[in-house]
Amino acid sequence: MKTLSTFLTVLMSAVAFAQTAPDSLQINPQSQQNAAQRILSGNVSSGVTVGGYGEITYNQPEGDNGTLDVHRMVLLFGYKFNDKVQFVTEVELEHVEEVYVEQAFLQYSLNDHINLRGGLMLVPMGIINEYHEPTTFNGVDRPNVDKSIVPSTWREIGFGVSGRFNEVSLGYQAYVFNGFKSVNSDGNGNITSGLLGGSNGLRGGRQKGIESTVNKPTFSAKLDYYGLPGLRLGLSGYFGRTQAGDDVDAITGADVGISMIGVDARYAYQRFTARGQFVNASISDTEAYNNLNGTNLGSQLQGWYLEAAYNLLPIEKQQQLFAFARYEDYNTHAGVEGGLVKNNAYDRNDWTLGLSYKIAPGAVVKADYQVKDNASSVMVPNQLNFGLGVWF
Repeated sequence: MKTLSTFLTVLMSAVAFAQTAPDSLQINPQSQQNAAQRILSGNVSSGVTVGGYGEITYNQPEGDNGTLDVHRMVLLFGYKFNDKVQFVTEVELEHVEEVYVEQAFLQYSLNDHINLRGGLMLVPMGIINEYHEPTTFNGVDRPNVDKSIVPSTWREIGFGVSGRFNEVSLGYQAYVFNGFKSVNSDGNGNITSGLLGGSNGLRGGRQKGIESTVNKPTFSAKLDYYGLPGLRLGLSGYFGRTQAGDDVDAITGADVGISMIGVDARYAYQRFTARGQFVNASISDTEAYNNLNGTNLGSQLQGWYLEAAYNLLPIEKQQQLFAFARYEDYNTHAGVEGGLVKNNAYDRNDWTLGLSYKIAPGAVVKADYQVKDNASSVMVPNQLNFGLGVWF
């Protein structure tokens, strides 16, 4: 909890500093929408809505070959059947050759405050997992906290409810999902491999709606408060157990319990913007899981970051040039059980310094430099990144 206290103290200091920034509010996190929200709030009375987003990246580690990649191209489709019923889907092509369905859900609006949803949906945890379109965040790549701890893009199949109560400035989401998959099996009750552990924690267990197994439903919820000018605060929770599959469910160590809590904040005042996030995941039964599968899953995963940005261009211009700095601290071995020894290489921190040049609404050119470190004696190369991003 000392880490959380430090996170909140620095965040409040950044908000206080922002009150002295020059005029004109540029970005309002209270009204910010992601791709699905934009489609759902469209003004068409019925019919099809089409959009998309994508990013092309160049990553150059020091002392190694660089990588050029069409990282992702996403096609967005929505259909409004009537004023109450809408369907949203995102079809994603990653690295040119991999095709995924990122979202596919049906929404039924009971009234202005309550929407029922079912299908493949994003788990509401933190900022980036829901708001990951390339023009909505600084940096060529998404924060590493949102890769190793959350982990984005995290989506599963489920159903639930969402809505807003503007009179109290509160938004909410609550869903029941299938959980992470913890092991692979041969279908005859024999486990062939564990999917969780190492530097990426839970990331290898995302099922992504691909013939997902479910034997223990999980619960996910988020509250968003937007009652203070320019400020949006989020509180997220995720609780349940991983999915082992019916054929291995009775084997001790086939699954683990997960309790994940996240807090996040976004702020904008005139030319200044800031954001921060803290996530802690407590994992139970990791000793039995690691002994059975030969893995090294930590019993506690924890990470946080703080970011500040400032628009260098005159307010009256349509274009924006944000200079930003982000500090991240994340550890997938913040806690371990049994005889597992903490791997200090999993205790990491990064500085990312860069520019985001928004040449038009929905188009951005990015550049940044990352200084990487960890608590071990193994050196991690720093990295230079460039990227192009679009969202329409």
